[in-house]
Amino acid sequence: MKRTLEGMALAGEPLLLKALEAVRARRDAQTGGAPPEEVERLRLLADSLYQAVLDYQLIRAGRAPATIQ
Repeated sequence: MKRTLEGMALAGEPLLLKALEAVRARRDAQTGGAPPEEVERLRLLADSLYQAVLDYQLIRAGRAPATIQ
């Protein structure tokens, strides 16, 4: 299964929405002049949420993600 936005939607709307909110929060913090540590924290949160969406998608497709093989 491809790692596309359509595929990520299979992971469920709530998780995908949280990932998108995290990306927006990072962008807003970056453009708003937040401290670099806060921007990095939000980047890590967004990356983690997207990885969770992708891992869920792979599990639904019957392929375990590399993190649990």
